[in-house]
Amino acid sequence: MKLAAIDIGSNAVRLEVVQVYDQTELISFKSLEYLRFPLRLGHDVFTRGQITPPTAARFTKLMRTFQLLVELYEVDGLYAVATSAMREADNGSEVIAAVRETAGVDIHLVSGEEEARMLHKAIIPFLGDGPAVHIDVGGGSTEINIYSGHEVIAARSFRLGTVRKLAQAARAAAFAEMGEWVRHHRSGQSGSVFGIGTGGNIDRLFRLSSRTGKSSLSLVELRALRAYVRTFTLDQRLSILKLNPDRADVIVPASEIYIRVLEAAGADTILVPRVGLKDGIVYELYERTTHKDIQAIEYLSSS
Repeated sequence: MKLAAIDIGSNAVRLEVVQVYDQTELISFKSLEYLRFPLRLGHDVFTRGQITPPTAARFTKLMRTFQLLVELYEVDGLYAVATSAMREADNGSEVIAAVRETAGVDIHLVSGEEEARMLHKAIIPFLGDGPAVHIDVGGGSTEINIYSGHEVIAARSFRLGTVRKLAQAARAAAFAEMGEWVRHHRSGQSGSVFGIGTGGNIDRLFRLSSRTGKSSLSLVELRALRAYVRTFTLDQRLSILKLNPDRADVIVPASEIYIRVLEAAGADTILVPRVGLKDGIVYELYERTTHKDIQAIEYLSSS
């Protein structure tokens, strides 16, 4: 079985095609194709309230391209999900209708809570028996799940992202609200807590650390990485750090969000499993296609 997922975010649009190996007690997913296109829908939406005609035209062309690639792979199912930028765009429904008509892609708008639920599916293999806090920082929002073992005890989406521009007072208030929420839901837990970070920025920060043999960063290391990146100008981040243009200007604000949540949770380590919403979308599609509960099956993700 082949499945395809499209993650339409605020900073980029991603496509992943996977081969599913469905055995009796083990499900494995092997990535056949992964594409990330830097289309910043959030820039339009968070400044103008809608997706502008030029951006909508590029987006439709991109969806046609993805649809053609999916057809070439002869997939058994495609699930396209749009998050905060499309959700908040005044003309989001019109853009979705145009894409359905001209590209043949049916886009599903999901709430922040649904986004967090699909992200949960992606990080199941990385949860332990104790408490954990999962942080996914996107362009338009930050999703946080708080765990006790494998059970989600609290989940919330915050309108705090790397592309969304907030006035200083509003940003401070958003950080305060997020920190208070995390501390409140952590207060009843005992034992040490660790963080799980997903999103392109934490993945890139981890790569900048040049860590080998480990898949986690300490809070001290994360703070040091943030300080290190801040010493470079935007041009130097492109030429020396080899960051993509759409990553160079958001990686520092993203690191601040991860650090603030870890501090509020009392976590001194963050695991970086290199998975994201696209993986959760694949698992969601698998469940809908096979009517199986993936949480009840041991499975591996291979990319």
